Amino acid sequence: MCPGQGAQRVGMGRDLGERFAPAREVFEAVDDALGTALSRVMWEGPEDKLILTHNAQPAILAHSAAVWAVVGQTLGTPAAGTGHSLGEYSAHTAAGTLSAADAARLVRRRGELMLEAGRQRPGAMAAVLGLAVEAVDKACNEASGSEGIAVAANLNGPDQVVISGDPAAVAKAGEACKARGAKRVVPLKVSGAFHSPLMAPAVDGLREALQGATFADPAFPVIANASGEAVRTGADAKRLLVDQLTSPVRWVDCMREAANLAPGATFVEIGPGNVLSGLLKRIVPGAATITLGTADEVEEFVNA
Repeated sequence: MCPGQGAQRVGMGRDLGERFAPAREVFEAVDDALGTALSRVMWEGPEDKLILTHNAQPAILAHSAAVWAVVGQTLGTPAAGTGHSLGEYSAHTAAGTLSAADAARLVRRRGELMLEAGRQRPGAMAAVLGLAVEAVDKACNEASGSEGIAVAANLNGPDQVVISGDPAAVAKAGEACKARGAKRVVPLKVSGAFHSPLMAPAVDGLREALQGATFADPAFPVIANASGEAVRTGADAKRLLVDQLTSPVRWVDCMREAANLAPGATFVEIGPGNVLSGLLKRIVPGAATITLGTADEVEEFVNA
């Protein structure tokens, strides 16, 4: 499991680069691919620069790829991989579909396109906690109309959904969710309405970038956010990564598909943070998890 945007923090990956040569080589390859010292921004900040979409996305990918470079041989070939939003690119990097350098270029371009789409049509997102997906969908449908649209964009758990769309419609949908019994509705600091139809202006540019990149068939299935199904060819990976821009992240479906592909398997979260491991406990109760993000966690794992 590879994390998505929001997992970034100043200092991320620095301990990995200092302790492990393979991790350091990944950070250097990403810096070279982007023509900028992204690793310095990751390690030293400033935070307001790191959180910019076109920096945060390749930073999180680089961190996940650096962990994989160190632990991949110990882990062997996984039954499947998946990642949350931009994390799907990290999963394809681990699967050999893409090199880390190509993936970094793609997610930087993706971030630029998403930022521009957000400027063209400003959007909003909000996390809805404690309400079933079906009820959130109904609230979004009610709120959509003359004031714009609101959709369920991140299906993160059975009762944790992020809504996305035009600001007025998202605010209206949030109130409708509260009326239906949501425990909390939390506005998110974002630069656009991600995983909603408002991202449509970014689609052609991303498709063009993906078509220009070399995609191999993944060494193990990568479960796509847009469909919740296992991807086994590079061609399908490209198509579904385009779809992902305007489709909801079907994270519940992704986790259940992973559990079906490998019953009783251990889920390994690679990259910054442990958000996905926390979500997994609500989706697949009792699933075993390992978090590998810091140098200490990685060293303990490879030396076990």
